[in-house]
Amino acid sequence: VDAYGLKGWVKVAAHANAGQGGDALLSAKRWWLLKGSERRSAGVLHAKTHSDSVVAHLGGAADRDAALALRGCRVYVRRGDFPALGADEYYWVDLLGLDVVNEAGVALGRVVDMIDNGAHSVLRIEYPTTAKDGRAATGERLIPFVGVYVKTVDRAAKQIVVDWEADY
Repeated sequence: VDAYGLKGWVKVAAHANAGQGGDALLSAKRWWLLKGSERRSAGVLHAKTHSDSVVAHLGGAADRDAALALRGCRVYVRRGDFPALGADEYYWVDLLGLDVVNEAGVALGRVVDMIDNGAHSVLRIEYPTTAKDGRAATGERLIPFVGVYVKTVDRAAKQIVVDWEADY
């Protein structure tokens, strides 16, 4: 998101705070950076948490101008750098694309995104519907990703079962 200091450090807005999934950025020895169609990799010389973000010094970024040139890049790390999860914990990337059904077996749609509202994560689900003019359209459901609503996540079956009705 920005440069950090004068010696080539970058500031990154992580999807999760350190200790809650953001540790992957801190432990990775190499980051892959994507900006538009431009792709490159950079060795991580040092990374640490700073307030609500991650700051890092990357190989090849020797000064503030080099760090500023990286602004707008999306950062990716190897799956092997992700920390192990506990029971009933999931990485968002593993939930994307899963079908969502309610306890009665009614299909509610497919997870297309996750939202962090500060208190908890929210599943953003899209489903096919019909617009007022009769044309095909896409509807959206937002379901809090909390135990009271999410009953099971079966990654092998690519399905999430929720206590949620289609007309909510």
